[in-house]
Amino acid sequence: MDLPKRKQIRLPDFDYSSPGAYFVTICTRDRRCILSDIAVGALHEAPAASVCLTEIGRVVDEVISSLPARYSNLAVDHTVIMPNHIHLLLRIKAGRALREAPLREGETRSLLSKALGYLKMNSSRRIHEKHPGMEVFQRGYYEHVIRGEKDYLEIWEYIDTNPAKWAEDRYFVP
Repeated sequence: MDLPKRKQIRLPDFDYSSPGAYFVTICTRDRRCILSDIAVGALHEAPAASVCLTEIGRVVDEVISSLPARYSNLAVDHTVIMPNHIHLLLRIKAGRALREAPLREGETRSLLSKALGYLKMNSSRRIHEKHPGMEVFQRGYYEHVIRGEKDYLEIWEYIDTNPAKWAEDRYFVP
């Protein structure tokens, strides 16, 4: 039986371990709203929103916070945990991480891929302790290589304003 080919979304020949900033989105399995709740209100005529993490979202947040300790040249510059997806603004600094997991023979995973795999695997493992068998994340993730300060600042603002625009978000599920 011929299985459909997965669309390649990574830039060909780009080293995702190279220093630079990356905007990453990770979605929950079937876009289920299990990570947080968004409360939108009015504050001085501009929409204000607060993100209230669920038990599952708090686990994910703890693992995100642990990434720089595990990968010494990875910084989590900004993040938001939405109901069914996570936005991360990550920065890879020059040098090699001290605690990178060893690769299997012939395996060539980038630092970005390793860190996101660690995030998904360890969050899921901890969540399975209370919710056995729960599929938390969809396979893969979306990433954007940030191209300059303007791009970086626009993504920072997008992350900041994402909760207030939840009802307009492409991942919104009522």
